[in-house]
Amino acid sequence: MCTKKISLSILLFFYFQFSYSQCAMCKAVVESGDNNLAEGVNDGITYLMIFPYLLVGVLLYSLYRYNKKLQK
Repeated sequence: MCTKKISLSILLFFYFQFSYSQCAMCKAVVESGDNNLAEGVNDGITYLMIFPYLLVGVLLYSLYRYNKKLQK
């Protein structure tokens, strides 16, 4: 049991270390001090994140309707 906790802790530690290093270019752009460019980066991230949520929502809604149709 103790080895599972230790291995999980190590795994989570490395996961967070890798997650912070994924966007060095975005961090450099934001740290440059140009507010318009930083707002553009944030808008682009928001734009890119909308579509996966929409796709998952449409998929879940269609599965819900399909299951509801089968139950009738």
